Parts: sequence; structure tokens; C-alpha cells
Amino acid sequence: MAIAKAERLMNLALCLLGTRRPLSKRELRDSIEAYLEAGSDDSFNRMFERDKDDLRELGLVIETVENLDGEVGYRAGRDSNRLPPITLDAEEAAALGLAAKVWQQARLAGAASGALQKLRAAGLPEDVDPYGAHGALEPRIPVHEAAFEPLMLACRDRRPVVFDYRKANAARPEPRQVEPWALECWRGHWYLAGWDRDRRAERVFRLSRITGKVRSRSASYTAEVPDVVTVRETVASWAGETADRSALIRLRKDAGYPLRAKASAVRELGDGWDELEIPYGHGLDAWLVEFGPDVVVVEPAELRADVVDRLRAVAKG
Repeated sequence: MAIAKAERLMNLALCLLGTRRPLSKRELRDSIEAYLEAGSDDSFNRMFERDKDDLRELGLVIETVENLDGEVGYRAGRDSNRLPPITLDAEEAAALGLAAKVWQQARLAGAASGALQKLRAAGLPEDVDPYGAHGALEPRIPVHEAAFEPLMLACRDRRPVVFDYRKANAARPEPRQVEPWALECWRGHWYLAGWDRDRRAERVFRLSRITGKVRSRSASYTAEVPDVVTVRETVASWAGETADRSALIRLRKDAGYPLRAKASAVRELGDGWDELEIPYGHGLDAWLVEFGPDVVVVEPAELRADVVDRLRAVAKG
């Protein structure tokens, strides 16, 4: 079925690109075998409208013209569908290649590969290898959460979503109605920033805590979408990047290397433990819980209490 549709789309595109005058639906139906096999006029009309929308989504500019008799015709002008020359140097091509490699573990791998193929077709020099210049680098952005793809599409299309979300210190998930702004990767975890309609405030959600399916809604946004820089600052603040004080923790030897990289001071305690002074901001309690029994919070007291509450919630399941 996929091959049949691809062939039908290709034939329709060739007809629209090859004609010097607009072709009516009737003429297109007589020219394309798959349309001739349509069982009824209604079936053909539905198939043609879907195909036309698919070609436009792929980037083909289709002109609609009405003749003197009121009949509508369609054509795709070559000038309107010709890409300008691609002028990428070796470094720019290498950057695109690295960007494509980043998504090899995600559902975007096919789209990234297809984009490079289109650049080749549009004039990217054959002697420029977008993968080869930095072949030793193997960047990855792992995406294991099922919520990633529907949320990515919702951010792109500006569609509100509904999902169940379990906070780190909660035993059960709660429903959330969110106007999604953007997805950001921070410390190896994916976060969604958006407007929480129930709480009437901006919120950040970790994708690994979204349970069940993400359901989209057709309603429009009620809150203004901030620029991408502001969104990234919001995610960094909620995820713990912004720190205004310090915390003192004990860390088991040969463990917690990300914490050691953030530490401003390290002191050996003996018996297999070190004492670290690390920046303390929003989200540090959630990060410390990930290290389990290898971390003990000394101070401040509120951070220790938050970590204990999160561990108890995890123990309750």
C-alpha cells in the first residue's frame, strides 16, 4: 500500500510539473491509472484531495487556476518549485552531518537523513562529505520516552495536550492540561516547558515522569509563548542549573562523578566517603535521588528533607 501511494504521488507530481496549462480534476483522473481505478467520484475526490495536501506538505507549490467556464485547474510551475543554488562550505556541511548523527537513535533519524539527501539533490558538492569531516565524533541524543514524538509535534503545531504526570515526591500521577512551548535536553533527560492551564502558570515536566498517552486538543493557546532563549532559561532553572547557594553532601568513593564535576570543594572523610560542597538550586533534590545510597545530604536541612520525601515516594511505588 505504501508503494502504491508513493507511485501515485509521484505520477501526480510529474503531471502537475510537466503541464504548461492547468489540468482539471477530470484530466488528472484520466491521466493517472490509480485514479482510474477509484470506485466512485467521491472516492476519487477524497484520494485526490489527500494526495494534493501530501504534495504540498512535502514542499511542492501547487497553483489553483479557474478558467472562463468556472472549472478549476491545477499545475506546479517549475520556477515556483526550483530551489536556489546551495552554497555550503565543508564546515557547514560537516555541521549538518553532525546534526543528522545526533538523531540516529530517535524517530527523527529518517527526516534528518532525508534532509541531507535533498541537499545533495539541490546542489551540495559531491566532494563534500557531511559525515566524514568529523567522523571520530559520535554525538547522540537518546530519546526513549514515548511522549517525545507527540509532544514534539504538539510544540511544532501549537496544540494543547493532556497527559498524566507523576511528580518525584508523589505516589500517583495527576492529569495535566498543558500548552507546550518547547522540548529541551538537560543532563541527559528531556524536559517539556509550557503553560499549565490548571495552575495558570509556566511549568517544566520531565518526560520520564509522563505516564500513559499524550492526547492532543484542538483548542488554541491562551498564554503567550516566550522566545526560545527564555524557555531554555526556564528549563535550566527548574532542572537545577540556577543555583544561589551551596549544599554539603557526603558521596561514596568512586561514585557520583557528575556531582564531583559540579563540586566547588571536595574533602576526604575516610571509610570510603568524601564530603562535597555543590551548588544548590531548584531541582537538586531530584538529581541527588538518582544516586541512591551513594549520597547523603548533610545540609541544608530543607534539602535533606526533600530528598527523604522523594525516596519515600519511590519506595511506596
